[in-house]
Amino acid sequence: MPKKRESRGRRKGDKGRVRMIQCDNCGRLVPEDKAICVTRYYSPVDPQLAAELEKKGAVISRYPVTKCYCISCAIHYGLAKIRPEEERKPRVSLI
Repeated sequence: MPKKRESRGRRKGDKGRVRMIQCDNCGRLVPEDKAICVTRYYSPVDPQLAAELEKKGAVISRYPVTKCYCISCAIHYGLAKIRPEEERKPRVSLI
């Protein structure tokens, strides 16, 4: 059976087997290299208060929060896009 992608949709390379992680949105188990992980910075201080404090010279720390999503949730949140048919790799039949 022909394969759709050379990488089979993963970033595993030659590793063999990778651990499974849970999607932070729906809880689905996905391989770690197939999941789409996003790191965003989170500040525990209210944004309006933080702006005022920064004007006065205070340094407010922000913490990185990494969330991993399955492909379905990543598409739903707009983190991964489905390419239009014109931009996809053309199919070549061997018959």
